[in-house]
Amino acid sequence: MPTRMLAVHIPDWPVVASGEEPNAAVAVLAANQVRSAGATARAQGVHPGLRRREAQARCPELVLVPADPDRDARVFEPIVAAVETVVPGVEVTEPGNCLVRSRGAARYFGGDGVVAAQVRGAVEACLARAGLHAVVRVGVADGPFAALVAARADQVVPPGGTPDFLAPLSVDLLDQPELADVLRRLGLVTLGAFARLPAADVLARFGPAGALAHGLASGEDERPLLPREQPLDLSVAVRFEPPVEHVEQAVFAARRLAEEAHEQLRDRGLACTRIVVEAETEHGERRRRVWRHDGPLSVSVITDRVRWQLDGWLAGTGREGEPTSGLVLVRLTPEGLLPGDGRQLGLWGEPGAAAGRVGRALTRIQGLLGPDAVTTPVVVGGRDPARRVRLAAWGEPRDGAENGGSRGRAGASGGAGGEIVPPWPGAVPPPAPATVHDEPLPALVLDEGGEPVGVSGRCAVTAPPAWLSVGGAAPLRITGWAGPWPVDERWWDAAGRRRARFQVVAADGSASLLFVEIGRWWLEAAYD
Repeated sequence: MPTRMLAVHIPDWPVVASGEEPNAAVAVLAANQVRSAGATARAQGVHPGLRRREAQARCPELVLVPADPDRDARVFEPIVAAVETVVPGVEVTEPGNCLVRSRGAARYFGGDGVVAAQVRGAVEACLARAGLHAVVRVGVADGPFAALVAARADQVVPPGGTPDFLAPLSVDLLDQPELADVLRRLGLVTLGAFARLPAADVLARFGPAGALAHGLASGEDERPLLPREQPLDLSVAVRFEPPVEHVEQAVFAARRLAEEAHEQLRDRGLACTRIVVEAETEHGERRRRVWRHDGPLSVSVITDRVRWQLDGWLAGTGREGEPTSGLVLVRLTPEGLLPGDGRQLGLWGEPGAAAGRVGRALTRIQGLLGPDAVTTPVVVGGRDPARRVRLAAWGEPRDGAENGGSRGRAGASGGAGGEIVPPWPGAVPPPAPATVHDEPLPALVLDEGGEPVGVSGRCAVTAPPAWLSVGGAAPLRITGWAGPWPVDERWWDAAGRRRARFQVVAADGSASLLFVEIGRWWLEAAYD
């Protein structure tokens, strides 16, 4: 028999989570389509699935908010915690909907209706504290599917009454559009009509997915609840009374905090690769920074990070300036958790000790001058040699650096780990130039008759290149050349560029990367 379930449903949750005014016409947009619309927008004909232009035509004052699944989940987290104050073991099906077993709570509170009222009150109080305005609907029925449907109707279904409750409802609730379309063409437009079919015939005709949908329509949803894992609160903090003025006093206490945090992680078989250090002064000034490490953070490494951060702040060398009062709080929060498998040291000591000392020195400079004070070059995607290198803050992750941190178009070749690598048409082929000029140098390329060489609209040279002059210097004989390679960037934009590249070898042995644009030649880079 299906388990009694209680479901909470907050309609249009992405709109609610956006924090817009409750009476405003608001719609959440994803992929240029309306994903969710508020009550005011729906009253003017805006509904999910509409294209952006059509939605704005129906409601000119429509406020469009970009979809943000992370925001939806983050804002819904306090709602889940509020439900757990009444009934523990909540499963979040999606932000705006959650489930919980209600049998034990009903016995404790005296009935499903009382439990529903308690949960509704806790959720409404949580929304009020957060300054959000929403309708809260609570439903109770047998099984997760029926409970979610009952929550949309804000109804408590009596035990054993779930099949009768589901019978008159549309087959569209099964959330299987293809199956629902077939059932409608067969004249089975309600869940009750579908449920009356023999289960064996449904399995033979529609397969396992159809048999599962048939069980849902019959009120026989015995799927077990999967309660969410409670988030680990591993933060540790110390308060100072009276406030401390000197770094060493705070660091002495911070070392005890680091040991406490490390012990908590060790007891759970975990380690962390990031640590959040928060400090607060008596006047309410706050400083928060995330410190990353290429391996598990030890007690001494955490203590060093706290020292560097506080030393830079209290000395007033960072951008925030010197605080106006003493410290009253230091908090450490481990992040980037991973299994604490331990590390095997080398036979003759720690491998990479010199690199570790350099890394600690650079991290300390960051603590004094700010995270952007120490940067390292990272190779990324791009067409121009100058754009293939960017500066990243020391300690920042470099995953996907070769892709430029973005995904390519469909059909591009797959990269490591299954990621799509952008093709970058027009990019300079390897090997890369050894010297890339910050600004291209003016050049002149001539043919045998001393006339400038050009490139036609069909990317054909007007004459073979014979002489090269850079910056007004004496021309050098060209002994070898390759090209032209067209580079047509942002052709649809007035600010787009159309160039043609050449690789040229001169008589003195120098090899250069040139490009011609609007009839003018430029030296972009040089090869060794």
